[in-house]
Amino acid sequence: MTALSNTQTFPDVVVSGIQPSGTLHWGNYFGALRQHIVLGNDETRRDEAYYFIVNYHALTSVRDAEALRRYSLDVALDYLALGFDPDKAHLFLQSDVPQVTELAWIFLCITPVSRLEKGVAFKDKVAQGLAATGGLLAYPILQAADILIYGGTRVPVGADQKQNVEISRNLAQSFNHTFCGEDDPVFPIPEPLILEEVAVVPGTDGRKMSKSYGNTIGIFDEGKALEKKVMSIVTDSTPLEDPKDPEADTVFALIKLFADDAMREEIASAYRAGGYGYGHAKKELLALAESYFAEARERRKELAKRQGYVMDVLRTGGEAARQKAETFMQPVRERVGLVMTR
Repeated sequence: MTALSNTQTFPDVVVSGIQPSGTLHWGNYFGALRQHIVLGNDETRRDEAYYFIVNYHALTSVRDAEALRRYSLDVALDYLALGFDPDKAHLFLQSDVPQVTELAWIFLCITPVSRLEKGVAFKDKVAQGLAATGGLLAYPILQAADILIYGGTRVPVGADQKQNVEISRNLAQSFNHTFCGEDDPVFPIPEPLILEEVAVVPGTDGRKMSKSYGNTIGIFDEGKALEKKVMSIVTDSTPLEDPKDPEADTVFALIKLFADDAMREEIASAYRAGGYGYGHAKKELLALAESYFAEARERRKELAKRQGYVMDVLRTGGEAARQKAETFMQPVRERVGLVMTR
């Protein structure tokens, strides 16, 4: 198949989403959310930006309606508290754009089953205990529809998630090749956008921080709850007085996310010198995290009292997203033959 490339006819559109399947944690923030906010608030930006709460995707793991509604609102609160400006980029619920599932079905009809069965993410999720449902198998197709329904050209992802964009690229190319002329593609070919190289954020047990592993620290955890999680981080048994390798320690890996260069080097030197225990490091991490999210934590408490405003943000974003989505679904329906003509 000859790959069709982007042309000047496609405006620059940034798209990304986050799943409301539980309380957002440090891994979500440093891996994706922070990038979304920085990019969305960039005054020099010349693109459109669509950020959505992927509640359809959450149905692969959440079986409680009230919990899903609560998690979805919590994600919106988190975005706004952390500085997302809805006047500069759109924030909305995935389910407020019905065209996305319409497009996903069309994509499923041109996707070989063998490609879905080879999905690494599907196998990983099943290994973690999720039911091997059709929704989980087709998860990458809905993800591609999320990106392409708005004409996404750039997708902010963590460095370890670039392969996720490949499925969207392949489907855009497949649809354009099957239903469009080479000079008249419907979809642009999206590119991954890596704002900064971010290491995988470790959880309290040293594995990747993930709700599936139960090893997370919530963005807005505070007080005793935060202290308990930080102090539970698994470390080795090196005695207090012995030198330690900071780069081999989970606590230091988390400290690096919050500390500036000077503090990182100071703490790393203390590790190497000996006489500095993991308890000292955990107290440093606790103080850094408390300070880092302090202002956002207070904003979130105020926003929680203004849920009408939060819902208005989501409704306004959803309306803009539906309008954008329809500009792509109209030609898609025509190209595949779903619109009757005389």
